[in-house]
Parts: sequence; structure tokens; C-alpha cells
Amino acid sequence: MITHEHVRDLLRSPEQQPVLVLLEGRERVVPAAELGGERYRGAVEIISRDALTALVPDPDPSDSELTEVASRLQTVAAERGA
Repeated sequence: MITHEHVRDLLRSPEQQPVLVLLEGRERVVPAAELGGERYRGAVEIISRDALTALVPDPDPSDSELTEVASRLQTVAAERGA
């Protein structure tokens, strides 16, 4: 289940070009450059930080805003079969 904490982790990630993925039933924030490697084989990409900042332009969003976005991302995950 994608939560506001996952969304906040993606926004604050120190990685270059981080993405939120689902892998083996767990949500993870990983560098996009590593998605093609063995470590993340089978990961389902949910959203990149760049795409997320278009949805959440506020640099310090509230938990309620992040919860709303997390709910939408959970729907995306379900549609992708994750």
C-alpha cells in the first residue's frame, strides 16, 4: 500500500532521478538508472520524482496532500497489476 510516507520519501530522496517502484509487494524509492539492472528486475515503476513534482508543486506539502496523492498512486499501481 502506497502511503504519504512513500510519497514524501520520493520527494526528499537524495538520489538522482529517483522513482517509486513496487517490487515483490514492497514500495521502494530507487534511482532510475538502476531499474534496468538485476537488482530491480520485475519492479513496476509507479512514478518518478519529476512527474510527482508536477502533481505536488508545493515544496513542503501537508500530510493530507501527500495522502491524496498516495491514494491516486495506489490506483495506478492496481491498474498496472502491482
